Amino acid sequence: MAELVKVKINGQEFEAEKGKLLIEAARENGIEIPAFCYKEGYSLQAACRMCLVEVEGTPKLQVGCTLPVDVNRDGTPMVVHTESDTVKAARKSTLELLLTNHPLDCPVCDKGGECELQDMVFRYGAGESRYTERKVHTPEKQWSPVVFFDAPRCILCYRCVRACNEGMGVGALGIGNRGVVAEIIPNKHDHLECDECGACIDICPVGALTSGIYRYQTRPWEMNHVGTICTHCSDGCKTTLGVRDGEIMRGNNRDSSGINGEFLCVKGRYGFDFVNHPDRLQTPLLRNAAGGFDEISWAQALDLVSKKFTEVKSKNGKFGVIGSNHTTNEENYFLQKFARQGLGTKNIDHHRTGDLATLFDALSGKTDALASMQDVYTAKAVLVVGSDLAQQHPLLSFQARANYRHHAAHIYAVTTGEVREDKQAVASVRVQKGGELAGVESLRDKLKAEANLVIVFGDTVQGDALRKLVAFGDSLGIPVKYVGLVDYSNSRGAYDMDLLPRDGGLSREQMLAAADLDVLWVVGANPLKSAALASKNACVVVQDMFLTETAKAATLVLPAASAYEKNGTVTNVTGEVQKLKQAIKVMGTKTDLEIMGSIAKEMGLNLGIWLPEKMLEEIRSTVHGYNVALPVLSSGAAVATQPLNGKVAALPGTIGSAGDTLFTSGTLGRYSKTLNSVMEAPGSLYGGKDH
Repeated sequence: MAELVKVKINGQEFEAEKGKLLIEAARENGIEIPAFCYKEGYSLQAACRMCLVEVEGTPKLQVGCTLPVDVNRDGTPMVVHTESDTVKAARKSTLELLLTNHPLDCPVCDKGGECELQDMVFRYGAGESRYTERKVHTPEKQWSPVVFFDAPRCILCYRCVRACNEGMGVGALGIGNRGVVAEIIPNKHDHLECDECGACIDICPVGALTSGIYRYQTRPWEMNHVGTICTHCSDGCKTTLGVRDGEIMRGNNRDSSGINGEFLCVKGRYGFDFVNHPDRLQTPLLRNAAGGFDEISWAQALDLVSKKFTEVKSKNGKFGVIGSNHTTNEENYFLQKFARQGLGTKNIDHHRTGDLATLFDALSGKTDALASMQDVYTAKAVLVVGSDLAQQHPLLSFQARANYRHHAAHIYAVTTGEVREDKQAVASVRVQKGGELAGVESLRDKLKAEANLVIVFGDTVQGDALRKLVAFGDSLGIPVKYVGLVDYSNSRGAYDMDLLPRDGGLSREQMLAAADLDVLWVVGANPLKSAALASKNACVVVQDMFLTETAKAATLVLPAASAYEKNGTVTNVTGEVQKLKQAIKVMGTKTDLEIMGSIAKEMGLNLGIWLPEKMLEEIRSTVHGYNVALPVLSSGAAVATQPLNGKVAALPGTIGSAGDTLFTSGTLGRYSKTLNSVMEAPGSLYGGKDH
């Protein structure tokens, strides 16, 4: 346990850990020491001098962001003053220096209303400057479609450099020149080659770095800020959407309110623009005799679907139901209930991107064997197997890097090519696809010496190989936890809600291959992108946002809402459930739950009240491990679920990741202008330091 010492700040005496930075100890006790360059979680810079404090017994002011808490030589408590006249005068002078060449363009600066420099000038600054010389000015630069840089506004706090180098592991930013002409520069001459995540923009305390998506569009006070969950990969990052007049203007998570803290990748921060794409479906479409589509009303569409479903059911016809990795838990639960109870079919499935069934079966009887997102940050060792984590699961990759920086964790990688984790890895092993277990076995001696271990593995480890991986973990003699990777925002929830072909039901592939299929109902998926439908007479009903390959082959297409347009819950890759919150409404669309509920009503089925909160009540009482605490969930926190801790039956069908990168995300990525505009898109897996 850390040694506690007494410290006295502004007359208030309290205990703090010996060696803790003064700025942190003060904040923990409600005392703010202002700073520009200091940022929790990153290396210390001591560049801005705003955190100067007065410490009794020292001849000059001290830097609060690097000063450790300790007792005086005579054993008496350290006595600190953070708001004395001397300190205020020093901060005033610091601000005056920072404003020497800073342009006075607050009315047009995108940081207006959120600028830390502006706040500090109001608090400590002088009304007039003593500097009358002409300001040094350089033109604004565009480093990428999403990042603009205005050097005169920059205060050289180096936050952006550290966020990119340390946090993201990219190293796209550095410092060039010295003195008054020193400025932040990109890694490739006049442009960035990076993750295009925008972390440098959000971490900037001033308006030096601005967003190509948000700049000159609106002001913070003109927007409603809606905290929801990113709709792309399965890491479950919280994204706060700024909405004005029914349009999403930006995304960030500056309040650090989710499991991701301030972290967001390019998809979480910028990949929301698909919602307003001109190809977005906003009215139901019915195939006509000429092979095209006619627009029809919702009333007509629901009537046609309900009559067709009723007709096929009455004749004991064959249904096939394919669900989504993007729809909510409530929608997935209602869909499988509709299929099994309403239509009387076991033929229900979704695109399974990871072998969760085998993982849960292999862990049968074990407790505390599934890792949380926090475990990846706190474990003594992390082993990445068969995944380019930085490209496919950026938050998990960020957590592993943070663990390495903050806790000196040992990182291991067993992959088919170079990955970003190689930079921090104790050992990296390159294998051919299918040789992952041999690569893992080669690390046995090193892994046995670890205190504990989290194994993160991709779709290349499935079936018998996955059972052998768990057996390997058992043989190490240390605590081992697992993360079975899946692709999309609710892939784990789709599995947990039983969108699965149990008890003889047909898998997704088997449905598409069935020549006698009467109805194929596809909710938020695109199975015909890479396969053909064998049944030539099947009625195909599709709920989607766009006219995908599957929708183009449909008999009837129903325009659906996106995750940013609905309420509900989703479950991330580590089994933590979080709340979606509706940010906008796109005219003409309905949520998948509303569509399914309306069809059930037209058919005269009693499947429960199709409201998200009512479905969640039913899920909490019927789905194992989902009896989560509603107050905690409603507060915006992530709540761990627990899968069935018993034998899990094998399931038919294939399992495979879509192999998305940072810049691709299935249909959503295809219709995101921003994701397609950056020069790094579409990206590739296993490109190592160059990706």
